[in-house]
Amino acid sequence: MSVDLRPSEALGLWHAATLEHVRLIGPDLTIRQLAILLHIYLAAPPHTVRGLAAMLGVTKPVITRALDTMGHMGLVRRVRDERDRRNVVIKRTVEGSLFVERLGDIIITEGRKLTAAEPKTP
Repeated sequence: MSVDLRPSEALGLWHAATLEHVRLIGPDLTIRQLAILLHIYLAAPPHTVRGLAAMLGVTKPVITRALDTMGHMGLVRRVRDERDRRNVVIKRTVEGSLFVERLGDIIITEGRKLTAAEPKTP
């Protein structure tokens, strides 16, 4: 699959999708929180605070604060790793899965609107 967008079109898609996200889904996340959430749901588990911090190049407290917010929203949950009690494993939730799926649906819908608006070349 190939998507050819000019920078202004890509930003327009992002803009339309984020506006619709705020209208339909409700709880809005920071870009950092969204990046963490998408990594948790799109990359293969297990996910740990330490691993997420390394992936984003931030400290563990930054990840912890983001997970606190997302945990209160029901998007993720944290559990102790039974094999190594020092590690905290981040788990997906049904609410989080639905949140990510709805976000994907919004992006698809807005992308289709963008491509439908393009002039057809013969």
